[in-house]
Amino acid sequence: MRLAPSPTGYFHVGTARTALFNWILAKQDPEGVFILRVEDTDPARNREEWVEAIFAAMAWLGLDYTGPFRQSENAPAHAAALEALVASGALYYCDCTPGEVEARKGAGATPGYDGFCRERHLARTERTALRFRTPDEGTVVVPDLVRGDVAFPLGAIDDFVVARSSGEALYALANVVDDRDDAITHVVRGEEHLANAPKQMMLWRALNAATGREVPTPLFAHLPLLVNAQRKKLSKRRDPVALESYRDQGYVVGAVLNYLALLGWSPRGDDEIVDMDTIVEQFRLEDVSHSPAFFDVRKLTAFNGAHIRQLSPYQFARACWPWVDPRDVPWRPTGYRPAWREEEFDEALYARVLPLIHERVARLDEVPAMVDFFFLEEPAYDEAAFDKAIRHDPRATDVLEAARRAYGALAEFGADALHATTLEVAEANGLTLRKAQAPIRCAVTGRLVGPPLFESLALLGRERTLARLAGALARAT
Repeated sequence: MRLAPSPTGYFHVGTARTALFNWILAKQDPEGVFILRVEDTDPARNREEWVEAIFAAMAWLGLDYTGPFRQSENAPAHAAALEALVASGALYYCDCTPGEVEARKGAGATPGYDGFCRERHLARTERTALRFRTPDEGTVVVPDLVRGDVAFPLGAIDDFVVARSSGEALYALANVVDDRDDAITHVVRGEEHLANAPKQMMLWRALNAATGREVPTPLFAHLPLLVNAQRKKLSKRRDPVALESYRDQGYVVGAVLNYLALLGWSPRGDDEIVDMDTIVEQFRLEDVSHSPAFFDVRKLTAFNGAHIRQLSPYQFARACWPWVDPRDVPWRPTGYRPAWREEEFDEALYARVLPLIHERVARLDEVPAMVDFFFLEEPAYDEAAFDKAIRHDPRATDVLEAARRAYGALAEFGADALHATTLEVAEANGLTLRKAQAPIRCAVTGRLVGPPLFESLALLGRERTLARLAGALARAT
C-alpha cells in the first residue's frame, strides 16, 4: 500500500482519507507495508514547503509509514524503463507541437492525438516526446474493489505522452515504475484517478513484456468523490479542504480520522463515534460505497465535540496547551498567540478552570475565549454583548450594583453561596435567575457565553469579581 501525493499545495482532506484507508489495509495484513512516496517530478508546480507540509500532516495524523521516498530519486529507473519500452516498440518519438495536433483535428474530429508520428520512425531529438502506442481496438478492464470491473474502450484512449522531450518520465509511467519497484499490491486512491488506470495497466503489461520481469498488476480501489453541500466536487478555491486548517482550528486527530473513515464507509451498528481499533478491525474495501461522499463540516465538528468529551482531564489539558500557554511550545496554530502575557498565566488556576469547559467546547480554538478572563487583568469585552446585556437593559445596572453588595457580604465566596445569592438578587429585581446572570456574566467575563458562572466567580475570587462588577458599572455610564 502507498500514498503518493504531489507537493503542489495544502494537504487535502481527500488525501488524508486516502492515506487512512491505505494505512488501515497495511495494518490488517501481518506482512502489510504502508509507503509514503512524494511524487515530486513536476518542478514547475512542486515546492519544498509543500513537501514539508505532507510530512507535518502525516505526523499529525499519526499514520506511521515506510519512507518517505521521493519519486525524483528513482529517475534512473524511469529512464531504464523508457529505454526498454522504446526497444520493444511500445513507445515512439513524436515531434508534433500542441498547435499542430489541434490544427489536424478540424471541426468535429475525435479528441486526442491522431497518431501522426506512429510510422514516421523518428529518432530522439531535443524536441521529440515519447508516446505510448495504444492498441486501436479492444478494451482495457480495470478490476476495481470498490466499483467492480470498469471497461475502457481502447478507441477512446489516444497515444498518450509518457516522457517529455527532455527525457523526463511523466506521471503515468513514473508512477507505474515506482509501484513495480516498491512491490505495490493495492492502489487505493480517489475517483479522479480512475481515468489513469487503463493507461497504467497498459504500461504495466508493456513493461512486463519489455523487461521480461513479470510483475502482477496491483488491485485497484478508487474511492468515492468528496463533495460539498451543493454536491459539487470539493474545490481548493471554494471549500475548506486543507487538513492544516482543521488542525489549527482545534480539531483533534481522533475525531478527524473517525470522520474521514466514514466518508464512503460505515462501521457495524448504529454508533458512528468509534475508535481506530474498531475501524481497523471492521474496515473492508469491498464495503466502501462508490457514491459521492458529502464532506460535512458541521458533522465533523459534532464528531470533534464528542471526541473531546471522551478525553481524560489530563488529555484535554494537554490538547488545549498550544492555545493557552503563552510560553514557547513545540507547536502552535499558525499565526496564533494567547492574548495574555506569561506573567498573567496561572498554571494552577488553568488546571482548575479546564474541567468547567471540557463539556462545552466543540473545537479547541474555542478555549481561549472561554478562559481568557481568568488571566487578563481586564476582560476582553464583546461590545455587542455588553450593549445587549448591560448598556441597553435598564435593569442591568441595578442587578450589577445589588450583586456587588451581596457578593461583598458573603461569608464564604463559593459556587453554592454565589448561586443562592444571585437568585435572591434576581427575585428582588423581578427577574429570573437566567436573566440576572446575563449582565453579571458579561461584566465579569466580557461575554454572554462561557463556563458555568458561579464556579467561575469562585475561581476568579471575591476581589477580582467585585472589581469587575464595579468596572462594568463605570463602563456602562
